[in-house]
Amino acid sequence: MYAGNIPIYKTESRSRNEQGMDPITRQVGQHIEMEPEWEAAFTLQMKLTHVISMMQDWCASDEKVLIEAYKKCLTVLMQCHGGYTDGEQPITLSICGHSVETIRYCVSQEKVSIHLPVSRLLAGLHVLLSKSEVAYKFPELLPLSELSPPMLIEHPLRCLVLCAQVHAGMWRRNGFSLVNQIYYYHNVKCRREMFDKDIVMLQTGVSMMDPNHFLMIMLSRFELYQIFSTPDYGKRFSSEITHKDVVQQNNTLIEEMLYLIIMLVGERFSPGVGQVNATDEIKREIIHQLSIKPMAHSELVKSLPEDENKETGMESVIEAVAHFKKPGLTGRGMYELKPECAKEFNLYFYHFSRAEQSKAEEAQRKMKRQNREDTALPPPVLPPFCPLFASLVNILQSDVMLCIMGTILQWAVEHNGYAWSESMLQRVLHLIGMALQEEKQHLENVTEEHVVTFTFTQKISKPGEAPKNSPSILAMLETLQNAPYLEVHKDMIRWILKTFNAVKKMRESSPTSPVTETEGTIMEESSRDKDKAERKRKAEIARLRREKIMAQMSEMQRHFIDENKELFQQTLELDASTSAVLDNSPVVSDMTLTALGPTQTQVPEQRQFVTCILCQEEQEVKVESRAMVLAAFVQRSTVLSKNRSKFIQDPEKYDPLFMHPDLSCGTHTSSCGHIMHAHCWQRYFDSVQAKEQRRQQRLRLHTSYDVENGEFLCPLCECLSNTVIPLLLPPRNIFNNRLNFSDQPNLTQWIRTISQQIKALQFLRKEESTPNNGSTKNSENMDELQLPEGFRPDFHPKNPYSESIKEMLTTFGTATYKVGLKVHPNEEDPRVPIMCWGSCAYTIQSIERILSDEDKPLFGPLPCRLDDCLRSLTRFAAAHWTVASLSVVQGHFCKLFASLVPNDSHEELPCILDIDMFHLLVGLVLAFPALQCQDFSGISLGTGDLHIFHLVTMAHIIQILLTSCTEENGMDQENPTCEEESAVLALYKTLHQYTGSALKEMPSGWHLWRSVRAGVTPFLKCSALFFHYLNGVPSPPDIQVPGTSHFEHLCNYLSLPNNLICLFQENSEIMNSLIESWCHNSEVKRYLEGERDAIRYPRESNKLINLPEDYSSLINQASNFSCPKSGGDKSRAPTLCLVCGSLLCSQSYCCQTELEGEDVGACTAHTYSCGSGVGIFLRVRECQVLFLAGKTKGCFYSPPYLDDYGETDQGLRRGNPLHLCKERFKKIQKLWHQHSVTEEIGHAQEANQTLVGIDWQHL
Repeated sequence: MYAGNIPIYKTESRSRNEQGMDPITRQVGQHIEMEPEWEAAFTLQMKLTHVISMMQDWCASDEKVLIEAYKKCLTVLMQCHGGYTDGEQPITLSICGHSVETIRYCVSQEKVSIHLPVSRLLAGLHVLLSKSEVAYKFPELLPLSELSPPMLIEHPLRCLVLCAQVHAGMWRRNGFSLVNQIYYYHNVKCRREMFDKDIVMLQTGVSMMDPNHFLMIMLSRFELYQIFSTPDYGKRFSSEITHKDVVQQNNTLIEEMLYLIIMLVGERFSPGVGQVNATDEIKREIIHQLSIKPMAHSELVKSLPEDENKETGMESVIEAVAHFKKPGLTGRGMYELKPECAKEFNLYFYHFSRAEQSKAEEAQRKMKRQNREDTALPPPVLPPFCPLFASLVNILQSDVMLCIMGTILQWAVEHNGYAWSESMLQRVLHLIGMALQEEKQHLENVTEEHVVTFTFTQKISKPGEAPKNSPSILAMLETLQNAPYLEVHKDMIRWILKTFNAVKKMRESSPTSPVTETEGTIMEESSRDKDKAERKRKAEIARLRREKIMAQMSEMQRHFIDENKELFQQTLELDASTSAVLDNSPVVSDMTLTALGPTQTQVPEQRQFVTCILCQEEQEVKVESRAMVLAAFVQRSTVLSKNRSKFIQDPEKYDPLFMHPDLSCGTHTSSCGHIMHAHCWQRYFDSVQAKEQRRQQRLRLHTSYDVENGEFLCPLCECLSNTVIPLLLPPRNIFNNRLNFSDQPNLTQWIRTISQQIKALQFLRKEESTPNNGSTKNSENMDELQLPEGFRPDFHPKNPYSESIKEMLTTFGTATYKVGLKVHPNEEDPRVPIMCWGSCAYTIQSIERILSDEDKPLFGPLPCRLDDCLRSLTRFAAAHWTVASLSVVQGHFCKLFASLVPNDSHEELPCILDIDMFHLLVGLVLAFPALQCQDFSGISLGTGDLHIFHLVTMAHIIQILLTSCTEENGMDQENPTCEEESAVLALYKTLHQYTGSALKEMPSGWHLWRSVRAGVTPFLKCSALFFHYLNGVPSPPDIQVPGTSHFEHLCNYLSLPNNLICLFQENSEIMNSLIESWCHNSEVKRYLEGERDAIRYPRESNKLINLPEDYSSLINQASNFSCPKSGGDKSRAPTLCLVCGSLLCSQSYCCQTELEGEDVGACTAHTYSCGSGVGIFLRVRECQVLFLAGKTKGCFYSPPYLDDYGETDQGLRRGNPLHLCKERFKKIQKLWHQHSVTEEIGHAQEANQTLVGIDWQHL
C-alpha cells in the first residue's frame, strides 16, 4: 500500500503548485493593456483530466488507500488555505435571527483564481467515500470532525461568483483571456474536473453546515447581502440608483445565485452524491441534449464527456431514451427524444449554456403546446441523496432561503416599485417546485416510526412576523396567479398551487391512506374557469372593435366609389376586357390532337405578357417589340455519349452538320427561367464586367463565374448563366402565312419537287461562283435550266423581327457556336445555325432520357424553368435562319436532304448507320423554311414538315432493322399473328434482298416488331416534344399520365399510322429505291460483314459506375493503386472518376499535364477527355465527392456513403464502417443527367467563398 502511495504524493505535489494558479484582478479604470497567458494551465488541465480520474478510481479500489489519500489531500488543502487567507478581516452576518462569522472578501476587488486542483481532488475523493460506503463503515478513521466547511466552500464559491460576475458584465475590461477561461471551465473537455467538482465541493461543505450560514456567506460573496438583509433596501436601491448598468448587474447576480442554489439541490446524478449509477448519469446528459433539438450521432458524441478510453458510454443507453430517425436524400440520421422521457427534463440543467437553455425551453414549450398541454416546465422528480449529502435538501426550507424567496415574490407583487426580472421570478418558482416535489417524496417514502422533518408547505403558508407582517409565500403566489404582466408563468404558478394542495392533503392523511387530489383539482378548475371567463370577455371586446372598424372602412369605400363613379366604371370595363382575353386560352376538346402536317390542330394565338425581373416592367411578347430574354447556360456535354474516346481534333475545321449516333459530344442548354428586357440584361452584364475589372485590380482570386467567357449570375436566383435566349412567338405561324392549296403532294411527289428545287439552287450557285466568260453563254444556260413551277430562287423574304430581337438571335446563336465548338465567336461562320439546331436536338434528347429513366410521362407536369427553356430554345432554333445567310441555310438543307435522298452533288456523306436521326430531323425541319420561302406553288410548310418527319422515321426504322440483334431468347414464333409482324417481316425480306443476303437469318416477326417498336419509341418521344414546342399544339391527355406504353397515342399525335411499316407500303415506289441506295453504301456492307461496329437501338441510358456496398472495398482498391508516372510509388490522393471508373493520381505534381498552355492536375485533365470539362470524382482517402467544371470551378459534395447512424464521414475522422446509400448515389446521378453539376458548383461557391480560393486546376 505504501509503495502505491507514490502517485498520491506526486498528484498532491502537482496540485499544491497549481492551486491558485494565474490569479486575476478585476480591471476597473481602463481596459487591460496586454492579454495574460492562460492557455498553458488549461492545456495541462486537459492533459491530466483522465490521469486524475484514473488515480481516483485507483484509490477507490482499496479502502485504506482511499482513507490515506483523503487525509493527505485535506492536509495539503489546509496548508494552501493557511497562507492564502492572511490579512482578511472577519465580519459577522445576520439575517432572520441567524448569525455567522466569515471573512471580508469581495471577488470584484481581490485576486481570484479559476485553478483549484486540490479542492477538486478532495471533492472527488469525498464522493468516493460516499460511493464506496467507507464513510459509514469507518467514520472513526476519517477526519470528518476536523473539517471546516467554510474553508471547503470558500474557493469553489469564489470561482462560481467570478463566472456570475463575468456573465453580469462586470469584468469586461479584463479582455478575452478571461472569457476564454470561463468558456473552457464549462466546456465538455474540462468541466468534469473543474466546474462539476466545484459544485460537488459546495455540496460537500453545505451538507456539513447550517444551510442558513451557507446562504449568508453566499450572499456576501455575491455582494448581495445588503439587498436581502435590509428591509426595503431593494425599493430604496431602485429609486436612488439611476445607473441602469448597476441595477442590471445586481439582477443578473441574483439570477445566478438562485441558479447556483438550484444546482446544489438538484444535481444529484453523480454516483456517491445521489443514489444513482453511472448509466443514470449518461442517460440524463443525453435526455437534456436531445431536449434542445434532435441530434446526429456525431453531434451527440461531441457534447458528451469522454473517459480515458475515448468512450462516452452512449451506446449502452441511447436506445432507452431516443428513437433513431433515418436520413433522407440530404441531412443526417437523427436521434429524437422519446416522449416518455420529456418528464425528466430540467430547465436548469447545469451543463446547459445560456443559448442551449433558451433553445431547450422553447422546444419543450412548443412540444407541450402541440400536445395541448399547459406550458409549465416543472422540476423533475429527483433521486434521493446519499446519506452523506442528505442534509442538502434543508437549504430549500431554511429561514434565509424563505426570506430570499419571499423578498423576490414581494418585488414581483409590487412590480412597479422594485428592480426585478422575470428570470429571477422563474428561478424562485422552480425552487418552490423543487421543495414541493421533495416534500411529496418524503411523505410517500415515510414509515410509521419516522416523522417527516421537511415541512416546506407549512412554512410557506405562514405570514411574516411583526413588525413587517408581510403576506405568506402562498398568498403572494395566489396574487401573482392573476397578474396580467406574468402571462408566461401562469401555468407554472397553477402547477405549484395544485402540487401544494396535493402535498397538504397527503400530510393530513395517514401514511397508509390513498392520496387524493380533489381539493387541488377543484382549485385548479375554479382558477381555469376564471381565466376562461376573462379571455372570453376580452375576445368579445376585440370582436366588437373589429366590427366597428370594418363598418367604418366599408362606409369610406362606398363614399369613395360614389365620388369616383366614372373612374370605377372604366376599371370594370378594363377588367372585363382582360378576363375576356384570358378566357381565350386554347381549349383542348375531345377531338384528336395532331402536332404537325396539313391536318395540324389549329390553336388560337395567345397573347403573352411577361415581367422583367430587373425593371419590373410588364411587356407583351410581339414580333416588332423590344426583345425579352431568358438567362441561359450553354455547356458541352458527354452525358449521352456512347464513345468517350472520340473528341474534336481541330475545332476550326470540324463540320458538325451530321451528329453521329454515339452522341460523343453535344451542346446542352439550360435556363433558370427568369426573364429580362434585352437592354436591361445588357446594362446588368456591363456593370458585372466593370465590377470584375475593378475587383481584379484589388484581388487576384477567382469568382464563381468567368466574365471573360461571358458568364454571369442570374440577378434573381444567382444561377450560373453565360448567355440569354430571346422569347419569341411560335415562328411557324409567322412564316406560314401564305395561301395553301388543298391538294398537297404525297411523299413521292414532294421528294421529286424538292430534288428539282435543290438542283436548280445548286446550278445557280455554281453559275454565281463561275467567272463570267460571256453573257451569251450564261443566258443559254439559264434557258436550259427549267425552274420548277412557282419556285423563285431570286426572292429574299423580309425579316419580320425587330432589330432588338435580331440582335438577341445573333447573340445566343454565337454563344452556342462558341461554347459548342470551343472557338472564338464569329457570327458569320456557316456552322452557327448547325450548332443552334444541334443544341435544340441534344437538349430535347437529354430531357427525354431523364423522363424515361424516372418512368415519368412525356407530357407530365414539367418544372416551369424546364418548360420555358424548351419552348424558348425550340422557337429560337426555328427562327435563327432569319438572321443567317439564306444561301448557307439552304446549303445545309441540301446536304442534310442528300443523306437520305442521294444526288450527284454530294457524294462524301455519312452512311445511314452513322447519322443520329433526331438531329437530322431537327436540322431538316428547321432549315426547310429557307427553301420553302422561295416556293410559291402552294405547298405548305406543314406538308414539308410531315414528309420530312415520315422520311426520317422510315430511315430510322431501317437503322433499327439493320442493327437489331437476332437472338430470340427462345421466344420464336413461326407464324406471324398480326398485321404489324407480317409487314415488318416483308420489309426485312426486302432489306435481306438489297444487302445481298449479308443480313443475318430472318428472325420471327414478333421479335422484329418488338425491336422496331422499342427502338423507335425514344425517337418518337423526342419528336413529340420537338413539334409540341415548335407548333404549340397541346399534348393529348393520354400522354400526360404515367402508363406502360403510349405508343399508339404518340403515333396519332405525330400523324403516323399505328403500324409504322404502312409508311413503306404507302410510299413503296420511292422507298424501295431509297432503301436500295442506303444498303449499297460501303460502310453498311462493312458493318454487315462484321468489319465495324454500329450503335444499336434503343440506346441504353448512361449511368455512373457501380460502387461497392462496403467502403472498405474502395479503400483496398485505392491502397493497391500506384502512381502511373512515379515508378510504382503509392498515390497519396487516389481519386475515382464516377463517370468512367478510372483511378487517378490527384493533387500531385507527378501526374500534372499541360492543357491549353497551363499545367493542370490529373482530375482536371481527365474532365476534358471524359466529360467535356465537367467531372464527378470520389476522393477515396477523404470519402469526399468532388465536382469539377473547367479549370477554376469546383466544390466538394456530400458522399453517398453513410455509417450506421446515417452520417457521412468526410475525412474518415470517426472511422465508423461506411455503406453505400443508393438514394444519395441516385441523387448525384440525377445531377449529372440533368447537367446541373456546374450549377451546383456555382451555388456552393457563392455560399462558401473559401471554395473560390482553392486552385481546382491542380486537383
